[in-house]
Amino acid sequence: MTAPPPSEAPVPTTTPTGRARTASIGTLFLTVFIDLLGFGLVIPFLPGLARRLGAGDFVATMPGAVYSIMQFFFIPIWGRLSDRVGRRPVLLWSIAATSVGMALVGLAPSLLLLLAARAFSGIATANIAVAQAYVADVTPPEHRARGMGIIGIAFGLGFIFGPFIGGWLAQFPVFGREGFLPAFVAAGLAAVNFLIALRTLPESLPPERRGKQVRRAVPLDLAAIRAAIAVPGIGAAVAVNFAMVLWFAGMEQTFNLFTMDGFGMSTAATGRIFGIVGVVGAIVQGGVVRRLAPRVGEARLVYWGLGIQAVAFALLGVSSDFGQLGVLALYTSAGLIALGNGLTTPSLPAFASRRATVTTQGVTLGALQSAAALARAAGPLVGGALYATIDPRAPYLAGAVGLAAAGVLALARLRPQTTA
Repeated sequence: MTAPPPSEAPVPTTTPTGRARTASIGTLFLTVFIDLLGFGLVIPFLPGLARRLGAGDFVATMPGAVYSIMQFFFIPIWGRLSDRVGRRPVLLWSIAATSVGMALVGLAPSLLLLLAARAFSGIATANIAVAQAYVADVTPPEHRARGMGIIGIAFGLGFIFGPFIGGWLAQFPVFGREGFLPAFVAAGLAAVNFLIALRTLPESLPPERRGKQVRRAVPLDLAAIRAAIAVPGIGAAVAVNFAMVLWFAGMEQTFNLFTMDGFGMSTAATGRIFGIVGVVGAIVQGGVVRRLAPRVGEARLVYWGLGIQAVAFALLGVSSDFGQLGVLALYTSAGLIALGNGLTTPSLPAFASRRATVTTQGVTLGALQSAAALARAAGPLVGGALYATIDPRAPYLAGAVGLAAAGVLALARLRPQTTA
């Protein structure tokens, strides 16, 4: 049984059950997946498109930066708004605006309009807090982790398929523009998602619960961060998480420029490398970590992951100096980055969660997310500045040093969990 049309659908006073709940979670999965797919679709060609519109190397990374900056500021705003007016209208607006934003990226005739389109897209897709709140509304506590896991899977799959598909589509210019086709595919997918959501996404927050617990609309809750880092080991975990995401985001937004300048690679070839990164990361996070964590502990996986990433970033930085073996070094470094990142990304929150108490779980994981959001916003700016002002290899060599320093901090402060 499907939900009635929106104009006829009553607002439920209890959480959805049965197939209605399944449809709601499925729509949320699709929403987050398409958000990340759209983000991934533009990664292989966006810096190159910005260059063709007149950007220098630093400004060429700005479309990625403004997207993440807008998300950083608007994730808490949409979360707060959904606490007041309900989840459904905020999610529907977000999905519709995502379609518009991606179409604007495909049509942007100038660098200024491209930056404006990416800023609008960042605002539109800042819906992860609303999606997580929806899951919390419609699932009992004992099933909540599974629901949040589904949202996490959507994130991972979107990043795996997005860059690969975007790189492939970008090789077919439309109206002389490489980015037109992937941008409009993303816009079309979001439009279809909007129609599905209209039919299958009922409101999850009853009127009597709206406005009762309204979160603060600030991107960084300093009081919550202070409470989190008071827990032994959590301050170091937050710092390590920030460093890891910062350098990965810087690499992500300069990589297209590096493969063009150092190897003469096409957008499609760059997209294939990103696809490899996504697949390796998914395998590691979905299988390897799950088996290794009970045996060696999350802290050791963090050590290993940071060490592998430091080596991989260094190899990436010098890969263009290897002559005929340079492409092999490039692919090897990308695979190692995915391996190290896959070991560390799920292990840090697991480490933090195990050390937090029941009353500090929320602020602890929230502090990690805040650090990651800030790093995603700053990473493209740092990477772009290093690429443009020092050397194309600088973002990766500096990243190797930064990740090695994070590894030393982790060794010093993240103590392995003792087992009986």
